[in-house]
Amino acid sequence: MICVSMRFMSKNDLILAGDIGGTHTRLILVDTTRKKLIEKKYASANYPNLSPIVTDFLKEACANPLVAAFGLAGIVKDGICKVTNLSWIVNAKEIARENSIKKVYLLNDVEANAYGIRMLKEDEFCILNEGTEKKFGNAALISAGTGLGEAGLFWDGKTHIPFACEGGHSDFAPRNLEEDELLIYLREKFGHVSYERVVSGPGIQNLYEFLVKKKKIRPIDAVKDIPRALSEKRDQPGVGKEVMEWFVSLYGAESGNLALKMLAVSGIYLGGGIVPKILDVFKKKIFLEAFIDKGRYREFLTNIPVKVILNEDTALIGAVEYALLGIR
Repeated sequence: MICVSMRFMSKNDLILAGDIGGTHTRLILVDTTRKKLIEKKYASANYPNLSPIVTDFLKEACANPLVAAFGLAGIVKDGICKVTNLSWIVNAKEIARENSIKKVYLLNDVEANAYGIRMLKEDEFCILNEGTEKKFGNAALISAGTGLGEAGLFWDGKTHIPFACEGGHSDFAPRNLEEDELLIYLREKFGHVSYERVVSGPGIQNLYEFLVKKKKIRPIDAVKDIPRALSEKRDQPGVGKEVMEWFVSLYGAESGNLALKMLAVSGIYLGGGIVPKILDVFKKKIFLEAFIDKGRYREFLTNIPVKVILNEDTALIGAVEYALLGIR
C-alpha cells in the first residue's frame, strides 16, 4: 500500500482527477499547487463502474480528497454520464457519497483535454500548419483513440471556454467513389455510419477489413492487434501503408469539417494517443491537403493553425484545472 504523506492528509490539500476511456482509466492525486502525488492506470473493462476504481485508488493512497473531476468519453448531463464505449453509467453524486468526497465533477474527456491545452508549453505541440496565428477567435479539438472525440473552445472576448460536443458521431461523408463503396460496406455492418467508424482505432480496422474483403488486397499475417500491426508497417509498401495514409486523409477531412463548423480561426488541435505514434504520416501532405480541400473555403482553411498535442497527460491536466476552477 502506498500512502500519501501525512502533510497531504487534509482535504484542503488534495484533488483527485481522472481520464476515463474505453480502454484505460487513469487517476491522479495532486495538491493545490498541481504537484503530482500518486498516479495509477486501471483496465476499465475489469470494473463494473468508476466508483470501485476510485475506492481502490483512495484506499491505496490513504487519501480523502476535497474535490474530484473526471473526464469521460460520453455525454454528461446533470452529473451523469453513460460512457460511450463501456457499459458504465457514472453518477457524480454516487461517487461523492461512496467515497466521502465533498464535490465530484464530470466532464467530457475531450472537453477535459481542451482545459489542459492552456497549461501546455510550446514544445508540447507539433505544428502541422503554421497558418496565420490569431489569439482572438474560436478554436477546436479533435481526438481519435478508442472513439472519436471533438470539442470547441469558444472565445468570449477574454479567454477560450472549452465546451463538449459529439461531432464524432455525425454522419460520415464520402469524398470519392471508393469512399462511397466504404460507406455502403459500413452501413451494412453498422447501420448508421459516423466519422468514428473510420477515424479511430477501430476505424483503422474497418478500413483494413474493407480493403481486404472488397478490394481483395492481401491481408497481413494473423495478429491480435491489427491497428498496431498496420501502424508498424506504415512506411512499407502494402496494406499497412495504404490503410494508415487513408486514415490520416480521413482525419484531415474531418478536422477541416470541424474547423468550418466551429469557425476555429485560432486553431485546430489534434489530441489522443494515435497521432503522436504515427506523426511521420501526419507530417506528409496527406493530412493537410485533406484538411484544406473544401472548395471555396480552401484559402480560409490554409490560414488556420493546426497543432498536435504531444503531452499524453493533457486530459488529466485539464481535469485538474477544472477541479481547481471549482474550488477557487
